[in-house]
Amino acid sequence: MNMEAYLKEEYEWFHTHPELSYEEEATTEHIRSVLKRAGVRLAEYPLKTGLVAEIGAGEPIVALRTDIDALPVEEHTDLPHASKHKGKMHACGHDFHMAAVLGATLLLKEQEKKLRGTVRLIFQPAEEAPGGARVVMDTGALEGIRAIFGFHVVPFVEKGTLGIKEGAVTAGVDRFVLRFRGKGTHAAAPDAGLDAIPVASEFVLAAQNIVSRRVSPFSPAVVSVTHLEAGNTWNVIPETALVEGTTRTMGREDRALVREALCTLAEHIAKAHGLTVEIDWHEGPPATANETDCIALARRVAERKGIPWVTPPGWMAGEDFAYYQEKYKGAFLLVSTGDTVANHNPKFHADEGAILPTAEYLAELMTEALREL
Repeated sequence: MNMEAYLKEEYEWFHTHPELSYEEEATTEHIRSVLKRAGVRLAEYPLKTGLVAEIGAGEPIVALRTDIDALPVEEHTDLPHASKHKGKMHACGHDFHMAAVLGATLLLKEQEKKLRGTVRLIFQPAEEAPGGARVVMDTGALEGIRAIFGFHVVPFVEKGTLGIKEGAVTAGVDRFVLRFRGKGTHAAAPDAGLDAIPVASEFVLAAQNIVSRRVSPFSPAVVSVTHLEAGNTWNVIPETALVEGTTRTMGREDRALVREALCTLAEHIAKAHGLTVEIDWHEGPPATANETDCIALARRVAERKGIPWVTPPGWMAGEDFAYYQEKYKGAFLLVSTGDTVANHNPKFHADEGAILPTAEYLAELMTEALREL
């Protein structure tokens, strides 16, 4: 088998057939069929979509995870293997992830008898939801593992290079929805009501000071308002104004600080103008937390294979791999996409030439993790 050509074919199949979070039925069946043909042992866990496989036997057990879902994005590339599903696209790189992990799985299968333990392969659904990691954990699929490894393709790491970093690589992600509630009235008589629009606007401007004046300049943090909505006609002052957005932080203390500051600010501004505010806070995944020994191992394997690595900057995107790291030690690495636009862009694509080198690196990383961790 020409492994490089085969993995490119798999990558192109995944790219052509994207499925959204918790809908990855065809993707799951395709992976299952590939693994069965290769004689890879499938582990039975109660997952509706996604699956778990194992290579080797006994302890220790180390895990390698790939996500399998796509995004609700209409593809705008000229690729011959562009998405066949309207409004759905692998715009984040999970198609690359799956192909590389399938490649690592096949390489590990070739040397299964030499493995000093078990490699557990996690094909995880619904990373974009996010929350698929918790679904996998609830099945018991990670019980007994010594460490877990994952990775993500990004355009800001130089081509042919790995991003390997201790501590947080991706951010803790929260979503907020605020509803400022006043009193509606005729636009000609604003004094007869309590206008929610200027109050919401005041909050949006004041919220920008949370990062610049409350968070240490040495700590990355983001407060972004992404959705404003109020009223539906030109001559009525509405009763409510909606403000929605997200916060991104790298540390637990900063995450708590930003949440408290944002909520307190909204309450005080509303009260000062005689309004009330309803706050819905949706807590997403925490920041990733790479363990020192796992990172040291990842660097040693890269150096042994002659792959250059860098310490990348923090990435303020969210990643539900962090849920695994709350309970198990591990490492989340970055792989270059080559020359392309940012993830989640409708013109995004990953470098197919990097699939085989990534698969070879991951296979050796798992082999050495069994020996050293």
